[in-house]
Amino acid sequence: MLFSTRMSMKWISVPLLLQMACYFSSGSCGKVLVWPTEYSHWINIKTILDELAHRGHEVVVLASSASILVDPTKSPAIKFEIFPTSLTKVEFEDIFGQMVSRWTYDLPKETLWTYFSLLQEIVLKYSDCIEKLCRDVVLNRKLMTRLQESRFDVVLADAIGPCSELLAQLLNIPLVYTVRASPGYTFEKYGGGLPFPPSYVPVILSELSDKMTFIERVKNMLYLLYFDFWFQTVDLKKWNQFYSEVLGRPTTFYELMRKADMWLIRTYWDFDYPHPLLPNVQYVGGLHCKPAKPLPKEMEQFVQSSGENGIVVFTLGSMVTNMSEERANVIASALAQIPQKVLWRFDGKTPDTLGQNTRLYKWIPQNDLLGHPKTKAFITHCGANGIYEAIYHGIPIVGIPLFADQPDNIARLESKGAAVRLDLRTLSSTDLLGALKRVINDPLYKENAMRLSRIHHDQPMKPLDRAVFWIEFVMRHKGAKHLWPASHDLTWFQYHSLDVIGFLLACVATALFVITKCCLFCCRKFAKTGMKEKRE
Repeated sequence: MLFSTRMSMKWISVPLLLQMACYFSSGSCGKVLVWPTEYSHWINIKTILDELAHRGHEVVVLASSASILVDPTKSPAIKFEIFPTSLTKVEFEDIFGQMVSRWTYDLPKETLWTYFSLLQEIVLKYSDCIEKLCRDVVLNRKLMTRLQESRFDVVLADAIGPCSELLAQLLNIPLVYTVRASPGYTFEKYGGGLPFPPSYVPVILSELSDKMTFIERVKNMLYLLYFDFWFQTVDLKKWNQFYSEVLGRPTTFYELMRKADMWLIRTYWDFDYPHPLLPNVQYVGGLHCKPAKPLPKEMEQFVQSSGENGIVVFTLGSMVTNMSEERANVIASALAQIPQKVLWRFDGKTPDTLGQNTRLYKWIPQNDLLGHPKTKAFITHCGANGIYEAIYHGIPIVGIPLFADQPDNIARLESKGAAVRLDLRTLSSTDLLGALKRVINDPLYKENAMRLSRIHHDQPMKPLDRAVFWIEFVMRHKGAKHLWPASHDLTWFQYHSLDVIGFLLACVATALFVITKCCLFCCRKFAKTGMKEKRE
C-alpha cells in the first residue's frame, strides 16, 4: 500500500514540478492541445511535446480509444484526453496494415492510370477513417464543452490527419501544423500558400529529382494535375461538406487550413531540394535526432565483436515488423555473406538462411546504433525519421522503400550520392549483397553522408529549439497573422494574375483594333484622294 502511494505521488509530482519550473523561468507557460497521428508521425511530434512539457507548458493530447501508439502510461509529463470512438483498435491497426500492404505490393509503377486509381483507393480509405474520428470528437458535446472551458492557447497537429483546423476554429485558438509532406504538396500549396514551381520542384510521390529532363517534367506535371484536381473534386468534397455542416455555414477544408499560423515542415536543405518559402513556414527536419547513448551491455558486446569490419543496422520501421518467409530468407542469405555483424529488427519466424553474423531483435535503439562508431551502413525502409537519424550521424544507406513518401526519400538521398536503392518486390540476395558492398567499400558514399551531416549540424539553431520557439511565439502573440501571405485572400485566377493578364490582353487588342481601323480609314481616304486627283 505504501509503495502504491509513493508511486502515485511520483507520477503526480512530475507535471507539478514542470508547472512550478515555468513560474521561475523567463517565459510564460501555455496550454497546448494536440491532435496526433499514429506511428512515426506520433514518434516525431512526441519529441516536440516532451520538450514543451519540459519547459513547463501544459500539453494535452486528444487521443481516441482506438489509438495504436499513443500510450498515456509512457508519458507522465503529458496529459491525455481519451475520447470514445466507434472504431476499435484492431480495426484501426487493420486499416493501416492494409494501407501498407497494398501500397507496398499492389501499386504498379508502369502505368500511371492504374497507379493513380489504386493510390486514390488507399488514401480515401485512410481519409474515411480519420473523418470518423473527427466526427466522434466534434459531435461529442461534453468533450467539446470541456475543451472550451480549458482555454487552450494553441492547437498543434500533424497536417496529414485532418480535423485540427476544425478544432482550432471551434475553440477559437491559433493552429500550428507539423508535417513531412502531403500527397502532391496539395495541403502546403492550397492550405499554406507555399509555391512549388513544377518546372524544378518535383511533386512528392513522383520520385523525381530537381534536375529533370523534358520527359520527367511532363511526368511531374501529370502528377501535379492529378493531385490538384483529384483532391479538389473527390477527397476534399466530403471534408468541405462535413466542415460546413459542423460550423453551420458554407466553408471549405482549405479555407480553414489557410488560417494556420505556422507550418513546421519536417525536412531541411540537407535533404530536400531548394524551393521558395514563406515567413510562416519553418524547416525543422531532424528535430528528433540526438547524440547516441550507450548501448545495452549485451548489444554492445555483440557490436564490439565485429572488430574492424563494423556493423550494419537493419530495420523496416514501426509499421512493418515482419515479412514473408521467402523474402526474409532472401535477405538473411545476403546478410550472411558480408564480414560485418548485423543487427536486424525483425518480428517473425527465424529465417532458415540466417547467418552467424546476424542477430534478430524485436526492438533496437536505432539512433544509438546509428551513432555508434562501428556502424558502416543502414538498411532501411526510408521513413523520414530513420533517414534523418542517418543524416545526423553521417551513415550511408541501402534503401528498401515500401510506401508513402519513402520512395521519394530514397530518391533524394540517391541524387546526393549517399544511398543505393533496392525494390523489395524484386529483391534478390545478389542485389542486396552488391548494394551493401557498394555503400560500405566505396568511400564516396560515406563522404557524401558526412557532407550532409555537416550541413545538418551547421545551423544557427537546433531544429527542436526552432520548432518550440515558433510554437511559443504563436502562443505569446495569440497567433501569427502578420506572417500570413496576402495570397490567402486571393481567388485562384487572381493569384495567377489571370484577371490582370486578361485586362492587358484586352487593352492590347483594343489598341490594335483602333490602330487597324485608323490605318484602314487613312488608306481609304488616301485612295479616294488619289482617284479624285486622277480624274482631274
